Amino acid sequence: MLPRGLGGPERRLGRTSIDMTENGAQPKDAPGSTAQPSLAADAKEVLLASISDGLIAFDNDWRITYFNAAAERLWRRKAEDLIGRTIFDALNVKPDNPFYAAYLASKQSGEPAFFVAYSTNFSAWHEVRGYPHAHGYTIFIRDVTEERTNYLAIVENQRNLDVAHAINQRIFDTSQDLILVVNNKGTFLRVSPSSMSILGLPPGDMIGRSAADFIFYEDLETTREEMRLARRGRAIRNFDCRYVHRSGRVVPLAWMGVWSEPEQQHFFIGRDMTERMQAEDRLRHAQRLESVGQLTGGIAHDFNNLLAIVMGSIDLMFDVPGLPQEAAERGRAALHAAQRGAELTRRLLAFARQQPLKPLVVDANVLVGNLTTLLSRTLGQEIEVTFAGATDLWPVIIDAAGLESAITNLAVNARDAMPDGGRLMIETKNEILDADYARENPGAIPGEYAAVIVSDTGTGMAADVLNRIFEPFFTTKEGGKGTGLGLSMVFGFVKQSGGHIRAYSELGHGTSMRLYLPRAMNVAGPQTAAAAEAKAEAKVNERILVVEDNDAIRQLVLIQLTRLGYQTLQASGAGEAIEILDSGEKVDLLFTDIVMPGGMSGHALAQEAVKRRPGLKVLFTSGFPGTLLQEIEGISGPDAVLTKPYRTQELARKIRTILDD
Repeated sequence: MLPRGLGGPERRLGRTSIDMTENGAQPKDAPGSTAQPSLAADAKEVLLASISDGLIAFDNDWRITYFNAAAERLWRRKAEDLIGRTIFDALNVKPDNPFYAAYLASKQSGEPAFFVAYSTNFSAWHEVRGYPHAHGYTIFIRDVTEERTNYLAIVENQRNLDVAHAINQRIFDTSQDLILVVNNKGTFLRVSPSSMSILGLPPGDMIGRSAADFIFYEDLETTREEMRLARRGRAIRNFDCRYVHRSGRVVPLAWMGVWSEPEQQHFFIGRDMTERMQAEDRLRHAQRLESVGQLTGGIAHDFNNLLAIVMGSIDLMFDVPGLPQEAAERGRAALHAAQRGAELTRRLLAFARQQPLKPLVVDANVLVGNLTTLLSRTLGQEIEVTFAGATDLWPVIIDAAGLESAITNLAVNARDAMPDGGRLMIETKNEILDADYARENPGAIPGEYAAVIVSDTGTGMAADVLNRIFEPFFTTKEGGKGTGLGLSMVFGFVKQSGGHIRAYSELGHGTSMRLYLPRAMNVAGPQTAAAAEAKAEAKVNERILVVEDNDAIRQLVLIQLTRLGYQTLQASGAGEAIEILDSGEKVDLLFTDIVMPGGMSGHALAQEAVKRRPGLKVLFTSGFPGTLLQEIEGISGPDAVLTKPYRTQELARKIRTILDD
């Protein structure tokens, strides 16, 4: 440390003034001097020896001429061993020693020196004051090691406090939670900037005002009680309290509060629970969807069994020779009603994602074009319907009926969004979704798609509504005018088909729904309706074992198979079927229901049957489609499923597919 002047050669210790001239005596010619020889030597020595600072005097050759008792303690040397020796000899000091350098600079400049430095000779921090004079140099030394340690501890502690304060301030300024400092009367003293994002209010609009001005009125008493309990010694309180946003909406907040007795202040941290509560609502909706799906599946099983009897019986009635025209018309009406019931069940199952789809290679242009013609007649004259199909549209693998239902649902929603009329535009085009798109749109899979785009010129939707349109039971329609299931069913169908759906909308500018359908690869072309409806006749002596626990359905199936030309065997359960197989009876095909009483499902029966009859063909049926694909895995593949209810033609075609495989 470089020396710095103190402003004079005199050092004052208490009330004692020490003259630093040669031998400590006043000059003989000093004005007002009085000679007191009896005090000069002894009194000066007593005085210098009693001071607490080390006092060392040097002559101009840096020889030690005086060394008091305090200096002996500091340097741990005796005065008699040092008097007359130079500082270089006494302490083995070299000319470049920082202490000596400071003394020398002070001597040369004639200015006093003051510095604090670490002495390696004595392993201590010394505070040094040096005073040059004509006859040499005098220094006062004080050990400040302990003082310096204490001072540095205070500095470090203050630094830590400053860092902690800076961190706390940074947390306060950047926290996404709402931080409040409140006095014991409920007045805001400090408010974090997050109040703007959470409540729509800048801190300045809240500071100095009562919390009661912002708390939702139903939660005011609860909050007051929490504050009272905190002041009574319960240090940390956790509670819920809603505040009112600047817009008027209620903001749910989860609070942690603590009372500080020294500051007489409450400290609160509130977390906005809006998103979490919305997530919990979505979870409840999903759980409700799961419950509805399970209920729907159970009802569908029984309802599909009933429809199977109705539709099968009507098909058999049509085969009666000479059926009167009126009876035939009545039968067709009944069949149409039964088919609509089956379609309703299918849609409910699609909503619950329990309906196994029947994907075929489809030309979406043909399907959408035919549907557009129907929509033009059914949506009303005030809605203009247009269709623009891409000339090179890729074929898609899709359940045709499901796609028709999805587009119809979107068209009906578009009509409702155009109460005064408007334009509905449907177009198709090829689209490639890349990895960047997939990253920005969770659930999308990169690949090639044929897009079906349904757009309208309706009222459009706000962003908060658009974000929820695929949620089950969410609807903007009045009570009793919408279930909120339509778009969730469309969403479920597209996802189940391996596709992707994206909605675009803006208030006052309409809505556009884009359905991305997976491209069918390596196919010659779409299947035609004629190919799908090809008649399948039985071959000679083919025998089918029918296993069905519902007597009415079993008898109906036996009649249908007989009229199709097959020989039949029957069993009401898996046990009877195994007995027939063990009897050696000829069986070409096992036609079994999956869900049966008795502890053995159709799947388990099929496994036992194949063990006994390797190569035996199996066809499954069920009115409860939720487990079909899982149940038949490893037996005959997904094509070996005939979902109830079914027409006689479907039964014939499916049997032929299995037997000819």
